[in-house]
Amino acid sequence: MSFVVAIDGPAGAGKSTTARAVAGALGFVYVDTGALYRALALKVLNQGVPADDEAALDRCARETTLSLAGTPDQPQVWLDGSEVSGEIRSPAVSEMSSRLAARPVVRARLVEIQRGLRERGPLVAEGRDLGTVVFPDADVKIYLDADPETRVRRRHRELLRRGLPVRLEDVADDLRRRDLRDRSRPESPLVKADGAVTLDTSGMSIEDQVAAVLSLIRGHPRWGERIR
Repeated sequence: MSFVVAIDGPAGAGKSTTARAVAGALGFVYVDTGALYRALALKVLNQGVPADDEAALDRCARETTLSLAGTPDQPQVWLDGSEVSGEIRSPAVSEMSSRLAARPVVRARLVEIQRGLRERGPLVAEGRDLGTVVFPDADVKIYLDADPETRVRRRHRELLRRGLPVRLEDVADDLRRRDLRDRSRPESPLVKADGAVTLDTSGMSIEDQVAAVLSLIRGHPRWGERIR
């Protein structure tokens, strides 16, 4: 069975940047589970699907084709045959994706898709319920975290780089809402998985984060096998 690295944690902890770099260094498939939720959120917003209508969300999720492609340094997200990587990073899509992630019918569909990606070979996946729900048998489980101030600054810089002129205060409010929603939802809440190693990235550079994760992976008993 394919070697799986599951990286969970809240927004702004450095999951995406770290996971992309680790996947690239190892030649593994990079799986951004949040991008799948964002792509579905984009469709929900564009089609005006009520976010509180379970039946409508179930139909939308079942009738939607989602996939990931590209390379770790240039990942692509495909929604119903269209590449939407550049359209799914707005604050509105982020907010909607967080709301959808609390819906059991949406999570059930997305878990199916995520588990299917394991067939593509060894992978590094990042999200919020990978070690607890999607890949509870992952070879390496890591819980990435950082203090609130660090997370807000990172998220703010990320949005500015993408040309989104948001205020630091608004980013802080958004992260607080998402944290509360992610940690308190009854379906697959954000928690540290059993057996996961916690890595606090507050005072770490990206290079240090990547090095720490690579060390954990290469120290795993199965690493020498590299089952594909």
